[in-house]
Amino acid sequence: MTDLAIVDDTAPEKQGPSLLLQIALLVGLSVVAVGIGWGSGLYLTGQQPAAHEQAAVETAKATETTLAEAHDGMGVVYLEPITTNLAGPTGTWVRLELALVFDAEPDMMMAQTIQQDVLAYLRTVKIHQVEGASGFQHLRSDIEERASIRSDGAVKRILIRTLLFQ
Repeated sequence: MTDLAIVDDTAPEKQGPSLLLQIALLVGLSVVAVGIGWGSGLYLTGQQPAAHEQAAVETAKATETTLAEAHDGMGVVYLEPITTNLAGPTGTWVRLELALVFDAEPDMMMAQTIQQDVLAYLRTVKIHQVEGASGFQHLRSDIEERASIRSDGAVKRILIRTLLFQ
């Protein structure tokens, strides 16, 4: 009689790192991450007051120039920022800060009228019309033309100080 024995020919399962080793590695990496975050926080906190003070100075300068006092004696009037939505796509907003260059003594009522006209114009603009350098130039020339027409030629140029899209 022959004995038939059951022989297991399968390869033994590979053993990975032990659970204790995995937990120790996780805790060690967490401690390193917390240390890096804490060190970065200390570094950034040390840098923050200078930047914060500079932003406060810029904000103070911006609030000093109201529309009633916004000309520099050389025929330049700094308009209040214009913030509005564009015609398309919906949800696209624009913030525009302009300065008007008058050929003679600036007229504040005229500047307010031009500001309202530019606001109305921006509501008709679509984002694809102002894409790229040529789109920016077209926007600038359109606003200059509107300002010149509205002021009967008293506004010589416009200066775009800030143009942001969101």
